[in-house]
Amino acid sequence: MATPTASSLRQRSTKTDADIANGVTDSSKIASGASRALMKPGGIPTEHGQEMDKLLDTHEEYEFGGPVGVVAMMLGFPPLMYYFFICLWYYEGKLVHPTSLNDFGPFLQRMWAHGVDGAYPTAFAFKTYLGLGAVQLFFAAVLPGVQQNGLPVPSLGYDVLPYKCNALASWYTTLILAGSLHYTGIFRLPWIVENFGSLMTVAILTSFIVTFVIYFASVFFHYGGKPLRMSGSFVYDLFMGAALNPRLGPVDLKMFAEVRVPWVLLFLTALSGTVKQYEELGRVTGNMGHYLLAIGLYMNACAKGEHLIPQTWDMFHEKFGWLLIFWNMAGVPFTYCYPVIYMTRNAPSKYEYPLLGQIAMYATLLTCYYVFDCAMCQKSAFKLQQQGDYKPRNAFPVLPGSVVQDPTYIQTKHGNKLLTSGWWAYARKINYTADWIQSLTWGLSGGLQTPITMWYPVFFLAVLLHRCERDFAKCSRKYGEDWDEYCRQVPYKYIPYVY
Repeated sequence: MATPTASSLRQRSTKTDADIANGVTDSSKIASGASRALMKPGGIPTEHGQEMDKLLDTHEEYEFGGPVGVVAMMLGFPPLMYYFFICLWYYEGKLVHPTSLNDFGPFLQRMWAHGVDGAYPTAFAFKTYLGLGAVQLFFAAVLPGVQQNGLPVPSLGYDVLPYKCNALASWYTTLILAGSLHYTGIFRLPWIVENFGSLMTVAILTSFIVTFVIYFASVFFHYGGKPLRMSGSFVYDLFMGAALNPRLGPVDLKMFAEVRVPWVLLFLTALSGTVKQYEELGRVTGNMGHYLLAIGLYMNACAKGEHLIPQTWDMFHEKFGWLLIFWNMAGVPFTYCYPVIYMTRNAPSKYEYPLLGQIAMYATLLTCYYVFDCAMCQKSAFKLQQQGDYKPRNAFPVLPGSVVQDPTYIQTKHGNKLLTSGWWAYARKINYTADWIQSLTWGLSGGLQTPITMWYPVFFLAVLLHRCERDFAKCSRKYGEDWDEYCRQVPYKYIPYVY
């Protein structure tokens, strides 16, 4: 599919109703940062801001350890996933290793035999994984939803891309379809977790193929826009991506990969383990119920807030390379679910918490979910208000405090406004803090018998800390002394009054 042209993009007016209501009739006031109006015409930066955006769209330094670091990740993560799978599937979560130097060769042979036995890419796995992807693509293209503008994209001359946001309809339709297929016996839910290894292999293969196809289509045919921020190193650019906005008809592939593939499959895996446990034990353990609830809340949050995703950094700035493709198509759905795999392969006596422990787990999860959901909604609604493009939605659950009334903010020379009220008055990344504590409860749901079930919170912590430093560095370059003032007003990064 060709990249949408400027004429096909939804254009923004130069004046909003909010500007008129606030007595703002001269857009130059907003461009200079003199206006205190909440919304700006079309959300387009000032000339100073546009110069800063040009710098951000130019490759200046390597991240992730440069070419050597990204090669290590691209070659290292898939074997690590197989190793963890084998430990969980065949050794009750024990971290197996050679017992001596002489055992090194036989150990590798045992690992290979386990991989062939439990993770061979079967026809069933191809049909299931690719079939689920095709169904989700179809739902994304045809089901009803809301049309939402993204942020003005510098590489498109500050035009905005329209996004069809129907994840909520797709999510509930998927649940009905999965239940119907299971009830009729056409596709029983336990089959997912029973064929976990084979599905993982198909996902890994597919993610690498999609990475190469998207990369070369962008480089040679400008699919998804002209290549941006290219370093000149093939492996590094393959890792980071070349295309910013690849699309398939009305479906934005980057947003599709972020929401529809990983979290739907992760929830179905959790549901698969839950149904299998009920069929085998006649009950669902509190730990398994906790994990299913946690993933259900997260997936539902992604679906009901999909119209807020076009305003995020991932959509606006991150390119669609191996980093996003592999982790969304394979990494997230096949590593974040380790507690489910452990619980389906072991007796409840090994991991189930007593009643007080379960109450503490559920209370922590629900509290942090509230903070996470509200914080994300507050910032995204604020960004949409600046564009004059905010459309309230009553998607379940609508939590109190999701939109800040009369927000305070810092007007930057760039043209943007930095929110300093609501949950964002307490910490610059309060959403990440709440999100990580949720992830901690996901890992703890698998008990304390194996460190593998804690993979997600440990890995996620490393990702968040790295990403935050990336974000802070980019914001410092983008906003300059305005960012210094923001940090003065909101001094804490993650934990209010602590750090």
